[in-house]
Amino acid sequence: MAEMLEPVVELTDVTEIAHDIVVIPNRRVPLVPNIGVIGGRDAVLVVETGMGPRNAETVLKFATEVADGRELYLTTTHFHPEHAFGAQTFADAATYLINRDQAADLRLKGPGYLEMFTGLGAAVARQLEGVHLARPDIVYDRSYELDLGGRVVRLRATGRAHSNGDQVVEVPDAGVLFTGDLVESGQFAIFPWFPPHDTDVSGLRWLAVMERLAREHPRIVVPGHGAVGGAELLADVRDYLRMLRDETWIRRDSAMAEETIIEEVRALLITRRPGWDGQEWIEKGVGCLCAEHPHTSVAPA
Repeated sequence: MAEMLEPVVELTDVTEIAHDIVVIPNRRVPLVPNIGVIGGRDAVLVVETGMGPRNAETVLKFATEVADGRELYLTTTHFHPEHAFGAQTFADAATYLINRDQAADLRLKGPGYLEMFTGLGAAVARQLEGVHLARPDIVYDRSYELDLGGRVVRLRATGRAHSNGDQVVEVPDAGVLFTGDLVESGQFAIFPWFPPHDTDVSGLRWLAVMERLAREHPRIVVPGHGAVGGAELLADVRDYLRMLRDETWIRRDSAMAEETIIEEVRALLITRRPGWDGQEWIEKGVGCLCAEHPHTSVAPA
């Protein structure tokens, strides 16, 4: 098996997507997120840290140069390692703020995810060396408006979807929305469905979140991974989740075995989305939606 690419944040093709809003792109490297730096007159907000302290040092140095003396804030869209496991690096430099459910995820599930991801291979383990899980400075419940000076950024907890503690970051004056892993471009939705250890992801709640977000029609959408786009990225994920639910449940209604459901739905969705990456997540999505079927008993595999 080929060695995994190093999940390293590189300051390559950094793009200003709107006035004083830049994105460090993930370059389609697995376990590297898109990272945002949002500026106002008085302060700058960083969205995501990269995986581990070394990546976070790269992000912090870049953000400090962009800030040029302005106050620094940090937020993360959810607790997963490539998004939040570098927050310790910002401890003396920035105010870290996240929603309450994400803070609970980080505290309760973070250690298990650190152990799990460290076991994914040497490339990941190298980036996770020296990680300790940071505590946020500010915790909010459902929404928080951060005034950067002449620009207000809205942080909104979406409720359980990809994880228990997902949040989106909206810059209303620029029409920009950072979604974290609620949205990936050119990739099947990432379902962290690992029963019995982790079953927080909810396909039904995720679909409801995407239906709400799609109705807002932001001008620019920054996904967790993949290319920046427009509101069509929200519609793509919404439509995919609908199709995944419907095709899974049609077969579940007929008492088909879950193994067969997975085979049939996987083949169909790959045909419908032939250019998308992450085909391995289809199986996890089917498993999650089988468990969320109105009839709770699951056909044996």
